[in-house]
Amino acid sequence: AEELGRYFRNNMYPGEGTGLLRLHSTYRHDLKIYSSDEGRVQMSAAAFAKGLLDLEGQLTPILVSLVSKDSSMLDGLDNASTNMEEAKARLNELVTSRAKVVQANGSSKKPWMIDGAGIPPNASELLPKLVKLTKKVTEQVRLLAKDEDEKLTERTSYDVIPPYDQAKALGKTNIDVDRIAAGLPCGSEGFLLMYARWRKLERDLYNERKERYDITQIPDIYDSCKYDLLHNAHLKIEGLDELFKVAQLLADGVIPNEYGINPKQKLKIGSKIAHRLLGKLLIDLRNTREEAINVAELKSECMDLTSITVDEGDTDCQQKNVIKNEESKRTSHTSEKSMDPEDDEDKEIKYRLDPKYANVRTPERHVRTRLYFTSESHIHSVMNVLRYCNLDGSLQGEGSLFCDGALERLLKTKELDYMSHIVLRMFENVEVNLEDPKRYRIEMTFSRGADLSPLEDNNLEASSLHQEHTLPIMGPERLQEIGSYLTLEKMEKMMRPFAMPAEDFPPATIPQGFSGYFKSAGVLERLGDRKCSMVHATNHSFLSVTRDSYV
Repeated sequence: AEELGRYFRNNMYPGEGTGLLRLHSTYRHDLKIYSSDEGRVQMSAAAFAKGLLDLEGQLTPILVSLVSKDSSMLDGLDNASTNMEEAKARLNELVTSRAKVVQANGSSKKPWMIDGAGIPPNASELLPKLVKLTKKVTEQVRLLAKDEDEKLTERTSYDVIPPYDQAKALGKTNIDVDRIAAGLPCGSEGFLLMYARWRKLERDLYNERKERYDITQIPDIYDSCKYDLLHNAHLKIEGLDELFKVAQLLADGVIPNEYGINPKQKLKIGSKIAHRLLGKLLIDLRNTREEAINVAELKSECMDLTSITVDEGDTDCQQKNVIKNEESKRTSHTSEKSMDPEDDEDKEIKYRLDPKYANVRTPERHVRTRLYFTSESHIHSVMNVLRYCNLDGSLQGEGSLFCDGALERLLKTKELDYMSHIVLRMFENVEVNLEDPKRYRIEMTFSRGADLSPLEDNNLEASSLHQEHTLPIMGPERLQEIGSYLTLEKMEKMMRPFAMPAEDFPPATIPQGFSGYFKSAGVLERLGDRKCSMVHATNHSFLSVTRDSYV
């Protein structure tokens, strides 16, 4: 997460990475970081912030000072549970039966429109194999745990087993090579806990008495395989590689379809889970546009004032007219604001650099960044709304926000692993009129996070990553064709039906003693020219019961 933050600083902003650090140190970088209530999500957010801002020290102070928790926006499935149960029931039918998937919308040129897209055609034949291999792996871990249990019982009452400090273990950056050299599981799990993990998966996957499969266990088996291949490869568990491949084939079909069997169902479920987050993204984009408009108007006023020609005889008269005009503008602005107090409820508190005291060349330059760390369910939901929003009845005739090439890649991208992320960047073309929709352009990129190829390959690079117990993060991919132009106006139009309305958001809380924007020469300063919003997702750890992680 820290490395990704460093990459984001150096590659997602114009100029070199030190440019962002200069903006941030001179109050020209408006940054806010939001996280769900999960502890591991918050730590990922803090680590990312550490890399983004080139900070030093422990993560806890960074977490406290920079990361805000917002469980209402970034936690839970809201009111989509019923729809997800319906999707899982249909998914169970498609996976366990020999029924073939059917076209939901006809065209074979668009395979993402098929019911149950991504489910392997031989899924029902893979399930018995999955059960057999899971039992094989579990039995080997059982034997290892039995040896450990016997050794523990041989200890005298004077032998002291040091307690496991979870906080200390989670904070480690180096692998305990002594445990690995001794043939013990990586970290602090131990064979007994490792066996309990696999035994539960084996028991829950298949009910022999009822002869019934529980396909919701497939993602958990897949994650356990990934964990042990990455961290416990030195144990040389026979059959783990084969189990990983079988579990991956099934998980690639199960995981995306848990959030809807077909595009319309994915859109419905996604809009229910992520409607608050989508609404917040629209507010972010709108606030940035308003700041940019204020910058343009402020510059225009300054140019008008400097272009006034003053004759000696009319100096006082013209100065009075200028002052009068400025006062009338401020009065008009104040009256409009007082008449509609609810219009500013969704505005965020902003701390800005006063150009009057700024010892920098470009005090008006300003960057806004919003980071959201949440669950895998939310990242699936946001992606499904963005790529299928044009299927809504109110948007008939509109094309997808993503190009067909991106839709096909996303179909093949089944898994959203740790640190997978969506990046929305808003650019302003200052050469275009303020009223022109093409003044503001949106660019979207996506990464599926951790790259699993080292687990699948046996080359030198994969071996090195195995020794480091790390996986590289995939670079971002464009979701639009090169040369295409997605305007902010179209983005708002396409997302608005699925987003929480701005008026439903609670008003921003103003810190005590903070008066809001500063004033300079009687003009309200709201300087801004660019916005970058990033949504992260991660995969859950093997100890999770549900498929819920963080964005």
